[in-house]
This record gives sequence, structure tokens and C-alpha cells, in this order.
Amino acid sequence: MTSSTTLGAAGEHFVMCQLLRRGLIAALAPAGVPNADIVVTDDVGERLCAVQVKSRVDKGHDRGWHMGRKHESIRSPSLFYAFVDFGPELTSSPVTYVVPSEIVATVLALSHQNWLQSPGKKGQAHNETDLRRFLPDYDRVNLAIGYGAGWLDKYCESWELLSAAAAKRR
Repeated sequence: MTSSTTLGAAGEHFVMCQLLRRGLIAALAPAGVPNADIVVTDDVGERLCAVQVKSRVDKGHDRGWHMGRKHESIRSPSLFYAFVDFGPELTSSPVTYVVPSEIVATVLALSHQNWLQSPGKKGQAHNETDLRRFLPDYDRVNLAIGYGAGWLDKYCESWELLSAAAAKRR
């Protein structure tokens, strides 16, 4: 069984590997940096963006990633999330969704508000919490917010978004 710390480190190194393979320079952000796990630049050092990595293995019914309240308000054209799904087995090929922070913030805020307004299993009101879930299918958990099955597919392995965002900063 992999600990969450080890899984997080595996995700960060996997994402760095993918970025380096694509000719970008990637490095772990210093410990304690609140909104970025990896900083990314080109070989000249003129283009820069940041990546926050979220990793998961195949457990849980909703197939999502844990997030927090703070992620609803983090919006920057140079910040991206890399959602890594390592799959059910050690031999599974990882799948990564590269998503702009603006999209993540919007989806998390919409889904949380919808969840707060929907009744719980016994008809009770939901209480406010700092926990959020980033899901590939919100319809599956009865949160019909326009992000149903397949909405995340366009971000699957979309590493080019990082290169494009960095190029805009020149």
C-alpha cells in the first residue's frame, strides 16, 4: 500500500519526467510553496509557468482527486494542475490530465455549491467543509453542473497547454 506522501512524490516526479521529455526545464518547487509543486521554464529561462500535481490510484467510487477550499480561488494563466491517475495496478500506465487553474477553480466552486444545495442521503442539509473533489464525471455523483462523463477528456495528456502558456509570457 502506497502512502499519500509517497504517491504525491511519485506523481511529481512522473510529471517532471513528462515535461523534461518534451524539452521543458522542470524542477520541484521549494518545500512550503503553497500553490506550485513544479516550476517550468524553457532552456533560456524566459518562459515560466507552474504546475500543482494531484495523484491518485484506482480506489474510491467517484474516481476523483482530493482538493481544498483554497483551490476554488486560485486562478492564474500561468498555473496548471496535473491530475495523475496511476490506475489499479503497478503495471498500469499512468494517465495525466493537464488542466488550467481557471477551469479547476470554476468546476470546484460550481460542484461544491451544487453539493451544498442538494440533500444528503437522509434528506439532511450538507454542512460547509474545506474538502472538495475534482471529478471526471460529476453526473455520476448526482451533481449535474454541465461536467458529466467525458468533460475531462480534452485535457488528457494535454502537455502542449504548458508550452503554449509559457510562450505567451514572452
